[in-house]
Amino acid sequence: MTRVVLTTSIAVAVGAVVSLGVRAADPTPMQQGHAVFNKWCAPCHSNAPGNPGTAALEALYQGSKPAALEERTDLTPETVKQFVRNGVSIMPFFRKTEISDAELDALAAYLARNLPE
Repeated sequence: MTRVVLTTSIAVAVGAVVSLGVRAADPTPMQQGHAVFNKWCAPCHSNAPGNPGTAALEALYQGSKPAALEERTDLTPETVKQFVRNGVSIMPFFRKTEISDAELDALAAYLARNLPE
């Protein structure tokens, strides 16, 4: 019994030390923005067939701009934030309890990453 308790105690202590000393790297803002996009935007706006947001933008732009948001080169952070917080047409707005301001900043930076310098 003492041996089991001692072994368990050592395992718990080693686990505690490892968990304190080794942690996963924090995601970069681009990684966080990509994660927000995948969770909230991709179901309607990815390049996959049948996505309603991409289809609507394809009809609107008729090839003059990419319909998939991740391929756009004209999205500014301000534009992204405007559409996310206020919605447009059938696109709903997203509350701060759904996409926080920090997440929105990361998303806006991610979608604006293709802007020409």
